[in-house]
Amino acid sequence: MELNSVTSSAAVMDVPARAYPPVLLFCHPSMEILAKKIVASVAESKGTRNYRLVELHSNLKWDSFADGWPNIFIENVKEIAGRDVILLVSFDSPSVIFEQLAVIYSLPRYLIRSFRIILPYFPTATMERVDREGQIVTAKTLATMLSVVPLAARGPAQIFIFDIHTLQERFYFTDQVIPRLLTAMPLLLTELRSLSDSHYVSVAFPDDGAHKRFSSELCSFPTITCIKVRTGAKRVISIKEGVAEGRHVVIVDDLVQTGGTLLECAKALKAAGAINLSIFITHGVFPAESWRKFINGEVTFENIWITDSIPHCLEIAKHKPFKLLTLSQMIADSLLGYDLVSESQ
Repeated sequence: MELNSVTSSAAVMDVPARAYPPVLLFCHPSMEILAKKIVASVAESKGTRNYRLVELHSNLKWDSFADGWPNIFIENVKEIAGRDVILLVSFDSPSVIFEQLAVIYSLPRYLIRSFRIILPYFPTATMERVDREGQIVTAKTLATMLSVVPLAARGPAQIFIFDIHTLQERFYFTDQVIPRLLTAMPLLLTELRSLSDSHYVSVAFPDDGAHKRFSSELCSFPTITCIKVRTGAKRVISIKEGVAEGRHVVIVDDLVQTGGTLLECAKALKAAGAINLSIFITHGVFPAESWRKFINGEVTFENIWITDSIPHCLEIAKHKPFKLLTLSQMIADSLLGYDLVSESQ
């Protein structure tokens, strides 16, 4: 697969390009659309400081041998020596993790100056603790695999992750890499403030974990916390605190799998008097097309916002009431806040 080269400049002053070598952006083919959006977002950003160029490069060739194992090649590899490099990846499926790890481990060995890995979705984050002996904490396993990235000339690789399941998972990484934990909640705040009934909006969390994780980001809106209560062999979701009656309730969580918890939470909120329901999920995992449960189902939703942290969300968002919010501007803002500022500033 080949990617077309794209160049963007966020420079706001007339600075010779040769003074500040462009930052090189590579991506897995599944993330090409987001990569181009990041380049465009950087180009559109304005400010009072000089910013580096960003170039999306097509000289990383992804292929496979007849037996299915990856056959990857970096064309003109000597050109990346001494350059600042960004790699945008997706670990949405176990089948694509190995090939991307191969690239992650290889790039620093070609003498790159610095290395930033953008991994929007950290897939094993919900398996982060041991509830009973015998469980394997795969969040720690994947963090360990990412912690052995060779050092670049300027030090450890930085790994950008959005809305990781629990913040303490940053300590699963070793000191050889630097996790940079970002959140997509500002995207939700922008959407909520633009609603015609924004003064009737309340934010609901499906459990205490989501409340602890995101309530401080959404404190400008009234909150509702739900709880799972075991009744015999069933787990029933009820409202622990907060008022749903007469409100447009937006259920917020970091990710969704089959969607059962969110749907049961929505039913409880509707029974408590919510007049409208919406959902915001950073990572729409939706295995086995479980997203279809939310279309013309028992509960009607005004909006279901998902981000492009996982490639298949672009297709899911073509079906109402799903709406896609891109992470590109948030990634660009994070880079512009530090990484792309020219060193003369």
